[in-house]
Amino acid sequence: MSDNQPSESNPFTTRRFIVAAVIVGVVLLCAVVLVVGTVIGGQAKPTTGPTPSSTATHSTATDADPSVCGLKGYEATSSLDDAPKSDWQLVGTIAAPTDRKGAGPGKIDTDGFRSCYAHTATGALYASANFIALGSDATTRAKLPSLIAPGPGRDAAKARSSESSDSTGYRAQIAGFKVDSYDGKNATIDLALNYSTGQLVSLVLKLTWVEGDWKFIADDSGNLPIPPAALQSLGGYTPWSGA
Repeated sequence: MSDNQPSESNPFTTRRFIVAAVIVGVVLLCAVVLVVGTVIGGQAKPTTGPTPSSTATHSTATDADPSVCGLKGYEATSSLDDAPKSDWQLVGTIAAPTDRKGAGPGKIDTDGFRSCYAHTATGALYASANFIALGSDATTRAKLPSLIAPGPGRDAAKARSSESSDSTGYRAQIAGFKVDSYDGKNATIDLALNYSTGQLVSLVLKLTWVEGDWKFIADDSGNLPIPPAALQSLGGYTPWSGA
């Protein structure tokens, strides 16, 4: 090869490959219950498929719907203006916030599975962070469908709960959050994940209050309604991390 001939680029160092590899990590993180879209060039490619299940969103949650494990607190509008002070525990490979007498989880099984959160915006945030962390723990993945709102999405997730996924060297930690919406009945939490590659990824989770706890909304195929997206920075997010 002459000095003037351009050298062949390494496909494993291209931005397309790196971003795709990061999203593979997200897929593996939530493989049992979520199938997420691919991010190319920082833009999300929307997935096609069934619309979110109409049975997954409930509109009757009030302060008369107590926490199934007795956690106190109820708010109809979010009071979460700053990052909550949190104790963090490693769940799988991800640090998760823990406040057993406050925001939750109020119930931690002997195998480490976590559930039951306060009927507040902070409770919805803690539920989201712990849900993602549980997805990195192979010993509790089979229980993840119980955290999805009742309906076809939960049924589809249960049917797929026996599927296995290969592990990769990619690791992620929570880096920040946004409360996109909250009305006491439903919540939308946007978590920023920081991968070991240095890539930031937005993962949006929709929740509804049902069965005395925050449950996650999935479409009729058991998929995440909103695909992840690559982030350039934490601009607009509240920094929040335990690692």
